[in-house]
Amino acid sequence: MTSDTTQTEPAAAKSRNTTEEIAELVTSARVVLWDFDGPICRLFAGHSAAGVAGELVDWLAVRGLHGLVTDAERDSLDPHLVLRAVDRRHPGSDLVAELEERLTKEELRATSTAMPTAFADILIQTWRARGARMAVTTNNSPRVVRAYLDDRALTSCFAPHIYGRTQDLHRLKPDPHCLNRALSAMGAAPGAALMIGDSPTDFQAARTAGVPFLGYARNARKAKLLTEAGAEYVVGSLWPLLETLRH
Repeated sequence: MTSDTTQTEPAAAKSRNTTEEIAELVTSARVVLWDFDGPICRLFAGHSAAGVAGELVDWLAVRGLHGLVTDAERDSLDPHLVLRAVDRRHPGSDLVAELEERLTKEELRATSTAMPTAFADILIQTWRARGARMAVTTNNSPRVVRAYLDDRALTSCFAPHIYGRTQDLHRLKPDPHCLNRALSAMGAAPGAALMIGDSPTDFQAARTAGVPFLGYARNARKAKLLTEAGAEYVVGSLWPLLETLRH
C-alpha cells in the first residue's frame, strides 16, 4: 500500500460520512428555516448593496449626522450594518424609522434584478411537496421577501411564515428572534427544524435557538467565513439537497 493510498482513504471516508450526515439533516427536517438573501436569491445581484450603504451614509451626512457612523461602519459597505449603527445610538427614533424605510425601498428595487440561487426554487417546491413546512427568517424586510416570492410563484410554499426585519433592530440576526418567532408560530421544536443560511450571523442565530444548521456558500470566501464561525456542514450548491429528496 502506497503512502498516497494511506492519505486518501481517510479523506474519502470523511467525505462519505459528511455527505451522509447532510442527507440526514435534509431528510429529518420537519421545518426548514431559510435565510433569504443568499440561499434563496442574490438580492443585490444587479443593485449594489455597497451603493445602497453609501446612499444611506450620504443621506445622514446631508442632515449633519455624518458622525452617527464610524469610519469602519462607513467602509463596511453593508446597509444593514449602517442601519444598526444608527439604531444603537438613537434606538427607536423617527430617524431610524425613516432610515429603515429608505433601506426597504432600496431592497424592493433590488428584487427586480435579484438572481435566483441555482436549484433554490425547485428545492423549495420539492421539499414542500415532501411534507416539510417552510419559513423565511431574514434580516431583510418581509415586504421584500413577499415581493420576490410572489414574482417566483413561491409564496404558497411559505405563507404566512415570513419573518423579517421589524422596528426592533437590535433583534436582527445574530439574535435568534426571527427563528424563535417562526418556531413558535409553527409549533415546532428546534431540533425538528433546519436552518439554511449563508453568513456567520445565520449560524450564530441557529446555534442560540438550538436549530441544526446547514451553511450555503456560493464561493470559497463565504465558505471560509462559515467554517471559521463554527459551522460544521457547508455546501457550495443546493443540488445535493435536491438529489437527496428525490431518492
